Amino acid sequence: MSPYKNLNQRSRTTMDRRDFIGKAGCVAVAFGTAAGFAEGQEKAPQAAPPPPPPKPKRYKIEIEIFEARPDTWCHKKGDKFAYPADWGKLCPWLRASLNEFVRLLENGVTLPWKYEGTPYEKVIDTEGVTTEYVRCPDPTSALVAKITRTRV
Repeated sequence: MSPYKNLNQRSRTTMDRRDFIGKAGCVAVAFGTAAGFAEGQEKAPQAAPPPPPPKPKRYKIEIEIFEARPDTWCHKKGDKFAYPADWGKLCPWLRASLNEFVRLLENGVTLPWKYEGTPYEKVIDTEGVTTEYVRCPDPTSALVAKITRTRV
């Protein structure tokens, strides 16, 4: 027997008009109740908005050539550079070495190591002056730069 044999019989596919209206009305009431419930949720008291984030700290960054061979071709001991104004005046090798340290320091990060007992001993004051030392990768320069971060 074919499963499609009884598809054309009206008795299976027709519905009494009153039954349809009654069932459609129940669905409409259900949707209306759900909509009212959702509206009630929107009217619930809302929590106070979170406080605004604190203002970021601002820093002045200076770079000084702390150590260099006297015959180095690029920078001399004692040369000073302001960041970011003089960033382009630095040797690309030194700039590449300084980049991550400068980014960290300008965003308030303080690196914990101190190099105690060396000429590179750092000053660490998160509310004032902090220093960091970075060596240039140029093997002929023997250059060390000192980064000084000062809170403004």
